[in-house]
Amino acid sequence: MGFLTGLKSMFSSNKEKNAEDAIEYNGFSIIPTPIREGGQFRISAIITKGEGESLQTHTFIRSDTVASQEECIQLTIRKAKMTIDQSEDRIFN
Repeated sequence: MGFLTGLKSMFSSNKEKNAEDAIEYNGFSIIPTPIREGGQFRISAIITKGEGESLQTHTFIRSDTVASQEECIQLTIRKAKMTIDQSEDRIFN
């Protein structure tokens, strides 16, 4: 699967499909959405804050790839938490 195909699938179905897998962290929700690329998984997540009209969303994609989907999810969560700690609400700008 190519990078653009992975992006398309992430935006089309992963939000709903993985909403129950959200990790709450410092008022943000992190929804891991690993993108399969051949035999690897690219680090990707949707980071949100707020609800309803005040919902803010950031698509988090990194160049890192790993062989295991579970390892990718764990690395995604760790990197998303670091990004939240460093950027806070500026992540949505």
